[in-house]
Amino acid sequence: MKRPLGYLMTIAVIMSACAGKWVPEGEQSVKRYRIAFGSCAKQTKEQPILDAIVDNKPDVFIYLGDNIYGDTRDMDVLQKKYDQLAAKPEFQRLKQATDILATWDDHDFGENDAGRYYPFKEASKEIFLNFWEEPKNSERWKHKGIYHAVRLKDAPIDIQVILLDTRTFRDNLTARMKEKNTPYKNDYQPTISPDSTFLGAEQWAWLKTKLEEKADLRIIASSNQFSHEYNGWESWTNVPHERKKMVQLIQETKAKGVVFLSGDVHWGEISKYENAHTYPIYDITSSGLTQSWHDIEPNKNRIGFPIRKNNFGLIEIEKQTKTKLIFKLKNKKNLVAVQHSIDLSELDFTFKHDGL
Repeated sequence: MKRPLGYLMTIAVIMSACAGKWVPEGEQSVKRYRIAFGSCAKQTKEQPILDAIVDNKPDVFIYLGDNIYGDTRDMDVLQKKYDQLAAKPEFQRLKQATDILATWDDHDFGENDAGRYYPFKEASKEIFLNFWEEPKNSERWKHKGIYHAVRLKDAPIDIQVILLDTRTFRDNLTARMKEKNTPYKNDYQPTISPDSTFLGAEQWAWLKTKLEEKADLRIIASSNQFSHEYNGWESWTNVPHERKKMVQLIQETKAKGVVFLSGDVHWGEISKYENAHTYPIYDITSSGLTQSWHDIEPNKNRIGFPIRKNNFGLIEIEKQTKTKLIFKLKNKKNLVAVQHSIDLSELDFTFKHDGL
């Protein structure tokens, strides 16, 4: 149905009014803590969406990977591409406006779809950590890969951010069968090799210790999607035993409050993964800051509609009698494209979920 211009202008005003730090609710104002995030930003392109992110006054911004498009085995070239990002005025404004956390995906790791066999991963790691100004006493410098965990300061609840490394230890994925009339499409099919890994033994052991720690909300930043329906592109669904291992580890450690953030695919969507072991696992995919894709894959786990154009994500934490989580994907004009809200209590083993 075609809406009158006045109606659309009213909606735009409401959206704009809600973009500030304080949001009216009834007769009182409620402070929202904001975690913004995004991925897939080509350093050769202008990035006006970073200004839209700054307008939301996030308390922290998380880069989920493909933060530049390096795609090289020449470390001088890789460094120069990081330098291109650093020189952007809009990136400088983002750095001045909020704290930044980052993990990587294949293009800033070094090569398209690369994993543990990329020969320059140690040199690439050094460039990565220096660019993101990782303190020299950080544990990140002391182990292989760039996985890391932090607690967010000044948050209204205890928030643990887990930055996974889905590249340094990952085995090659299984290329799809070329025969006709197979269920597989795009580049990859699920691997049947039980020892093929996504995170590697060292990172899995570390992750277990982190999930055993107490936290109200756990943000797991994974460059690749976790909770969506298999579609043949790079994701956890291509290594199904590792995806199952993650869910079982959450169950084993009784880690409540887990929410995944992901990027990579050049579109945005919110997925909800119902499973027999845990509460539903939400995955908010934000991609890309500059990139887009010509076709969006089906996803039976998707909530609402996807967004194909440039987008960034927000998790807003609103603490009153209960703690509310608001998941949003917004476009470069700072308008909400998709939104979903839950009570934090739903991400707990004691919560009664339909059908489980």
